[in-house]
Amino acid sequence: MLTVRAPATSANLGSGFDVFGVALGAPADVIRVERAPETTISVTGAGSQYIPENPKENTVGAVAEALDAPARIRIDKGVRPSSGLGSSAASAAGAAVALNELYDRGLTREELVSVAAEGEALVSGAAHADNVAPSLLGGFTIVAQDGVTQVDASVPVVACLPETTVSTRDARDVVPDRATMDDVVETVGHAATLAVGMAKNDPEIVGRGMDDGIVTPERAALIDGYDRVRDAALEAGATGVTVSGAGPGVLAVCRGSARRAVASAMLDAFDSVGIESRAYQTHVGEGARLYP
Repeated sequence: MLTVRAPATSANLGSGFDVFGVALGAPADVIRVERAPETTISVTGAGSQYIPENPKENTVGAVAEALDAPARIRIDKGVRPSSGLGSSAASAAGAAVALNELYDRGLTREELVSVAAEGEALVSGAAHADNVAPSLLGGFTIVAQDGVTQVDASVPVVACLPETTVSTRDARDVVPDRATMDDVVETVGHAATLAVGMAKNDPEIVGRGMDDGIVTPERAALIDGYDRVRDAALEAGATGVTVSGAGPGVLAVCRGSARRAVASAMLDAFDSVGIESRAYQTHVGEGARLYP
């Protein structure tokens, strides 16, 4: 039996829609695999009652099929589904690492990105890699048609998860079909700033690069209390705040010394609109880790 811990992730980061992603130090899924004549899946943990165990309907089953690696797979969910924290991607990435090792397929982490992304297609309808890439590689990732660029980073963040849901498909339905050239130019500038901030491991620069006037406002409208939470986090010391992935999770970047105050402010802001939430005081962290 092999065990893999695969981290939650936050995609887009505001200005990098379908391109940027980061691995989070917490929460994470734990995936255990052992060889079997055919693939079976069991799921426990956060939101497990909403996750299908039929391999043909589960991201992990798609990964096992892509690697031709039948196995008994057990998933302990630390990343709640429909959270905006890459729940399905964590399971897919962890399974890809574990099954690649179990069957000695010899694929690199970079090669496993496309394998895990095929699993994501079951959830989002397309093989997006902006969550599976950081879950596999760690740090900050940039996904492009010609490959993935990865930068090690440890920027402090707070990921606040309200007890509400936003489906990935619904969040994709509100993405605008077009944008003005002025908005595109502004967003490209912010995205470049964010990438430099990650390379420098500087939360101030990263925060300045998170603003986006194209996709984020549409997705923020799906999250009750978002504006209040964003304002509270910024007032408490966050350098940047945005929707995490498809939402409803909200990601705040800050200096390490401000993390506790930012987390408390976000929790209080959600509570003020009658929504319970949980805040992870964490950082940009490592990718999936294999345990013998």
